[in-house]
Amino acid sequence: MSLDDERNDSLYGGSGETRTRLPEGEGGGQDVYGGGRRSSRSSSRSLVTVVGVVVVLIAAIAFANRGGGGGEESAGRGGDGKKAGADPTAASGARPVDGKTSGIPSGYAKSEQGAQSATANYAVALGSADMFKPALRHSIVNTVYTPAAAADRQPTLDKVYSGKAFLTGIGLNPDGSAPKGTTFVSRIIPVGTTTKKLSGNSATVEIWYSSLFGLAGESTKNPVSESWYTNTYELRWIGGDWKVADFKQKDGPVPVGRDQRASTADDMAKAVEEYGGFTYAR
Repeated sequence: MSLDDERNDSLYGGSGETRTRLPEGEGGGQDVYGGGRRSSRSSSRSLVTVVGVVVVLIAAIAFANRGGGGGEESAGRGGDGKKAGADPTAASGARPVDGKTSGIPSGYAKSEQGAQSATANYAVALGSADMFKPALRHSIVNTVYTPAAAADRQPTLDKVYSGKAFLTGIGLNPDGSAPKGTTFVSRIIPVGTTTKKLSGNSATVEIWYSSLFGLAGESTKNPVSESWYTNTYELRWIGGDWKVADFKQKDGPVPVGRDQRASTADDMAKAVEEYGGFTYAR
């Protein structure tokens, strides 16, 4: 097994869509994650196509949100009182989480929405830069995984994240710190989740997300890049909450990149420091 394979097997561990609430703390990228950087499209036809898609999306969002002031009925139903047939992001009215454990949202409902919310928040924690810090990594793993899975994965994760060859390969110092003048970025941004199976105390949920990973800095050879993945999480209901028992990861779906100029290292580092992550809820 290659180092890349070992990291992919160890790091993280889905068509309803995920809405967000409550901006909070931090929330994984170059070749380590697979994928790699996409080249930009320069033809006028491609640019027109992309702009056209953006315009259509903006129009669709405006149409979906117009009318306002309708209260609970307008949020999830049409004007005739029947359920809206194409509104997968309508609020359920259920509180997504009751609290936090080690800074990670916890206390999810034993329901499809609860399982999806848990999946999104757990993926964010497992893909965060905190996983590169031993004490925080142990806390995340013990909070997110089932006791059996945590005990089984912890030694492997410690070996991967402390490996000198791996750390230097992604541009970090042997102790896991970022070189002077750089900012380490490892963040997952969920796009959507879907439940593949829900039965009793078990659930299978997929999450589609983008990943930012790399070093923001003028001299870095590993600049922050974007990748796309879909993870499948096997969840178990243990101790009154959903926990991760196992997972699988695959590439994509990967969207077409727009003709946007990459930001400077300073702008990227500033954005990561100023913009926090979210608590995700279905």
